Amino acid sequence: MTTPVLFDVPGPKARRRIRIGTAVGVLVVVAIAVLVLVRLAGNGQLEAQRWAVLFDPASQVPQALGQALLRTLQVAIVGMVLATVLGLVLSVGRLSEHRWVRVVVTTSIEFFRAVPLLVLIFALYFLLPKFGIRLSAFWALVGGLVLYNAAVLAEIFRAGILSVDRGQREAAYGLGMRKTQVMTLVLLPQAVRRMLPVLIAQLVVLLKDTSLGFIISFPELLRGARGLVEFFTLQFGNQYTFQLYVAAAVIYIAINLVLSWLAQYVERRTRGNAKTAATTPTELPADVQMGGGGGVVPTVR
Repeated sequence: MTTPVLFDVPGPKARRRIRIGTAVGVLVVVAIAVLVLVRLAGNGQLEAQRWAVLFDPASQVPQALGQALLRTLQVAIVGMVLATVLGLVLSVGRLSEHRWVRVVVTTSIEFFRAVPLLVLIFALYFLLPKFGIRLSAFWALVGGLVLYNAAVLAEIFRAGILSVDRGQREAAYGLGMRKTQVMTLVLLPQAVRRMLPVLIAQLVVLLKDTSLGFIISFPELLRGARGLVEFFTLQFGNQYTFQLYVAAAVIYIAINLVLSWLAQYVERRTRGNAKTAATTPTELPADVQMGGGGGVVPTVR
């Protein structure tokens, strides 16, 4: 059994205080939930007929939400694949032994990490047409997600590569492997397995960021819910507004819970796998820990 080095094991009094704090927190949350439910019930928002519209095929609400969810998943999947591939390429470029490659790649990474995602989406959708390049709302949203998340994933991959024990790299060179072979056969497999939980967590963020497509009128889940709200408001007033937004929120929460569960599952599996555990404690570079871009960039030789 290993001894924690980052914190002290709570004693009996500390554990008692933790239990009391947890109980108080639960009671506060329950009280807030009850208060909200009472207010909603008083406004008639919990009436069964208001929620039945979400499950009635004749209302076209399930079909509309399903189509919007499908478009959201399409953007998310394409964005995840492209961002992962581009992030991997950028991480390798930032670890290159050629200075000019490192400078170009590092500048690109820090630029796209610093620019807000919404600005990137706006630039791709509204600015590029002025230069003769016109993107659809789908590709403008995907492009913004890829550029931003690839920069973040590049740092995640770089941290994973640098966490691999230096001796394995030196042993691979000692066996006569080329740089490409060392990277693809020795470093990357171990780095990816170690960084899988963090990678999945970032992909969860990417999925949630698809809701920014609402700004450029891409019919993703949030925009689809908004369209239903506008339609039902014209027909019935604000009778179903709350229910439609809650339905969209529940769908987002369900998808993110599945991905979060997957991240926890992968973390448990990799934590118990001796092959993915570092042979010696490895400290990540300061710029990776703090999210900055300064400092000397280590190179892969």
